[in-house]
Amino acid sequence: MARYLVLVFVIFGLTACAPRGRMVVDPSAARVGTVERLYIGTTRSPDPETGDPFGSGRSGVTRYLQLDVSVPPERKPGQITWPSKRGPAQPATDFLATGETLYAAPADFRAALRRDLPPQREAIVFVHGFNNNFPEGAYRLAQIGHDLDIKAALVHYSWPSRAHPLGYAYDRDSALFARDGLEDLLHQVEAAGARRITVVAHSMGAALTMETLRQIAIARDTGLKSKIAGVVLVSPDVDIDVFRAQADRIGRLPEPFVIFTSKRDRALQLAARLSGQKERLGNIKDIGVLSDLKVTFLDTTAFSTGAGHFNLGDSPSLISILGRLPDIDRAFAGDPTGRTGFLPGAILTVRSATEIVLSPVTALAGGTN
Repeated sequence: MARYLVLVFVIFGLTACAPRGRMVVDPSAARVGTVERLYIGTTRSPDPETGDPFGSGRSGVTRYLQLDVSVPPERKPGQITWPSKRGPAQPATDFLATGETLYAAPADFRAALRRDLPPQREAIVFVHGFNNNFPEGAYRLAQIGHDLDIKAALVHYSWPSRAHPLGYAYDRDSALFARDGLEDLLHQVEAAGARRITVVAHSMGAALTMETLRQIAIARDTGLKSKIAGVVLVSPDVDIDVFRAQADRIGRLPEPFVIFTSKRDRALQLAARLSGQKERLGNIKDIGVLSDLKVTFLDTTAFSTGAGHFNLGDSPSLISILGRLPDIDRAFAGDPTGRTGFLPGAILTVRSATEIVLSPVTALAGGTN
């Protein structure tokens, strides 16, 4: 165990040393940056010691709010810059909140979200992963929404992560605790009038998402299940056998069902060791073990740097690829001989599962192998 603790500090050292996300509210930033409006459901409880309204404690009641985030103009795609504690915030370079509304009742949340749903009535629900505090998860969705120019309503589920590199066991338990909250949020989005809901989950948030989809299936909630029009799991920290059991219980998986993986994901390598395994779903080496499931694996190994645990959100090339995910469904609905043009990379199909090994050169050039 001592050896694993050393690995924790090696892999998460940069995260621990780098500035953590913090919420700074500056309404004037709206005149400088581009404002992304987020609708948030959270089961984080207030921290009585720090006064943080959305701390790492667990709340049995889901609270709902609207958060407006200014995305600064002076940045690269995939980049999030946090305001420094040593000086005033810089709207030209820092992600800043421009306004926040905490709703007194879920009905108020639904009414506001209903007004902001686009004509196609689509919503993206983002579920953050391990070691995230409240602003980090929310601002990540604002970054993705801005960089991908997403036209759907942006919805975030903020579950009670400890937001500490050594809080892995706490976060795994919190992910189980948070299942009802995510299901409740999905019901609120449905009740607001969303016809299509795409769930994007990162890391341990993928385990939470799969558990929630499983309990929706067990409840035979066909109305909500039919509204979930796609699932994207990014670097999923999920046991492969557990994923299969969850998928079997869910039945027909939402389509498209996309899993971003990387064989160089050091965070998942550590998670596998802590779990007494060789790999997790997010760094799976052989998709053949899941070949009967109708899922698409996008192998991002060639893009992995550092811990390689969120290269999708950090890489401009992968951000561009994510923006083309709707092409997956359209391409695979046609003739198999026409599959090679929709995404850059080599394609391997094993029964129902498909793996696409992405290439940085072709991704940047927009070509194919």
